[in-house]
Amino acid sequence: MIERCGKFSHVAMPGLSCIVCCVDSASEPISMRLQQLEVACNTKTKDNVFTDIKVSIQYQIVQDSKSMYNAYYALTSPRQQIESYVYDVVRASVPKIELDQVFMEKEAISTAIALALKENLGKFGYEILATPITDIEPAAEVKHAMNQINKAKRTRVAAVDEGEAVKIRAVKEAEASASAIEIQAKADAEALYMSGVGIARQRQAIMSGLRESVNAFGKEVDDINPKQVLDLMIVTQYFDMMKDVGHNSRSNAVFLNHSPGSLTQLAHSVNAGFLSSVPPMKR
Repeated sequence: MIERCGKFSHVAMPGLSCIVCCVDSASEPISMRLQQLEVACNTKTKDNVFTDIKVSIQYQIVQDSKSMYNAYYALTSPRQQIESYVYDVVRASVPKIELDQVFMEKEAISTAIALALKENLGKFGYEILATPITDIEPAAEVKHAMNQINKAKRTRVAAVDEGEAVKIRAVKEAEASASAIEIQAKADAEALYMSGVGIARQRQAIMSGLRESVNAFGKEVDDINPKQVLDLMIVTQYFDMMKDVGHNSRSNAVFLNHSPGSLTQLAHSVNAGFLSSVPPMKR
């Protein structure tokens, strides 16, 4: 800044400049670089939590004579002015919101700081390029409490998810068990049905064999009726069974009454059992 006799004369731009030594004087060079100012502001949120907010102010002087004149002569300490406006905006915005919202409203606070600085410092020749909020630092005990709350929430969500997994697993196991029981029941029913069919066929084969034997015996022996032949065959089978039991020393058979006088009753009972399973013959 060139002054002549103590009054502003002109701006000496970079390069070779000529001044009159007796009447002209030059000030210290003014930096036209992009400058950055870090402002740390301690304020209270709506939920009474004190936190430090750091704002980076990036600014520079507009490169024209009028702006440079205002920047040099109008403001004594531009850095202090910038800090004052930042404090004013931050302490007017943050106390209206809670701590969690401060992190979400960071861009809105940064925009409000930029508008305030541009409106107030623009007339002094300064251009505000950016005002990012670089850090939000609550007290250590508050951060610990927030971490504990977050941990508790995540633990609760994990417990709910684990419970749902156990529930789904139990339902699936119950469905699989029910399906297995249903399949086993169908298999057992089919096995019982086939066993019944086999027993019925066995009895039919036995009766067919007895019928053929009785008819053949009756044709070859005179004066004997079929009932006597059947009784004789039953008694013969009874004695064959007794012989097999006698040969086996580890038999678990129990005999209630097998005296010769009971053979008639035995034959009648066995005969009745066989005949009851045979369907009546059509005439």
